[in-house]
Amino acid sequence: MKGILGRKVGMTQIFNPDGSVVPVTVVEAGPCYVTQVRTPEVDGYGAVQLGFGNAKAKHLTRGQLGHLGKAGAPQLRYLREVRTRADEAYTLGEKILVDIFEAGERVDVEGRSKGRGFAGVVKRWHFAGGPRTHGQSDRERAPGSIGACAAPGKVWKGQKMPGRLGNKRTTVQNVEVVLVDPERNLLAIRGSVPGPKGGVVLIKAARKQRVRKGGN
Repeated sequence: MKGILGRKVGMTQIFNPDGSVVPVTVVEAGPCYVTQVRTPEVDGYGAVQLGFGNAKAKHLTRGQLGHLGKAGAPQLRYLREVRTRADEAYTLGEKILVDIFEAGERVDVEGRSKGRGFAGVVKRWHFAGGPRTHGQSDRERAPGSIGACAAPGKVWKGQKMPGRLGNKRTTVQNVEVVLVDPERNLLAIRGSVPGPKGGVVLIKAARKQRVRKGGN
């Protein structure tokens, strides 16, 4: 499965020839380098490790520098694995560019969502809250009952309650590549992708090839 690492630049819009507007997220994708190749014979599965983003030597450990040097790759900040099929072959130090994708292709984009800090149930889980009338004083954003007293006599594991919102790995599936710019290493992807501006995302060929109505 082909994939590439990139950095989210931000959102903009593209105009189609018919005048319709397409909201897109611009991603600076690559260049990436193959820093490790895993094989079923040695590792039990097939995958490649991709490196992205320049880094200074003082920000890397000696183990990381040796690992990258063995692959013949420059000093890289981010390393991610992408599974491969049996018919795909990669070599150490191989350069992966944005032109592996084409306009109209479907991809999955994986990133880390924006962290919103500690949030209550109304913001985190979209609870309705309590009534706003009839003498209610401080229960309008409260979760309400979280369990019975005699049975089960406890709060169930996984109960939706206040807590940290965001800052976890999120994948947007089956989105369209609208534009590919090999000269500037840019991808324009329809809609939004996870994470803040400057966040690192992994773009892979879509696993679920579902075509939306109207061809979009």
